[in-house]
Amino acid sequence: RSYATDASGNIALNVLDPKIFFGVIFGAGIIWFFSGLLVNSVTNGAKNIVQEVRNQFANILGLKEGFIIKDNKKVKVKPDSKRCVGIATDNSIGQMKPPALMAIIVPIISGFIFGTDFVSGVLFGSITAGTMLAIFFGNSGGAWDNAKKSIEESGLKGSPEHVASVVGDTVGDPLKDTAGPSLDIFIKIMDNVALVFVNFFKVFSLFK
Repeated sequence: RSYATDASGNIALNVLDPKIFFGVIFGAGIIWFFSGLLVNSVTNGAKNIVQEVRNQFANILGLKEGFIIKDNKKVKVKPDSKRCVGIATDNSIGQMKPPALMAIIVPIISGFIFGTDFVSGVLFGSITAGTMLAIFFGNSGGAWDNAKKSIEESGLKGSPEHVASVVGDTVGDPLKDTAGPSLDIFIKIMDNVALVFVNFFKVFSLFK
């Protein structure tokens, strides 16, 4: 509302306007692209941790057995858990840079090229698609997580149903814990950036 008022003095959007129409499509598409980047970053982080665990099993003597024999005594062998935590931390910070920059770059580039009307469509499309997708991610991810817990509590751990639920939970966790909550922040940042630069878009846009 604030952006539309500052942009044109009118909060009504004419979706028959080509700029606004294609802005809506672009804004909705950006939401899906952003969500895909987040889920992919979680996947990459998980792969790095799995590789680290395999390396530790291969290189740390006695880790598979949990102990080594030293001076005729069993000595407990522990994994290097700090290394795995470090990988997760570095991955979460490093792979969030592109999605975070998108929230700033997309409205600025869109506004300076196509003008205020296009950005109005982008914000409308991103808010509409982002709200629905965030709710879907939260509900579906929570359902997969609860399904796994329910199967484990029913005593079917290790069964084909449990194996399937673990796969589902692996997909559900990045949806409900990463992509879903991040969409709200992504939309808010885009809106604020667009509102800050709206007067510049009026003057300096390439296609007014």
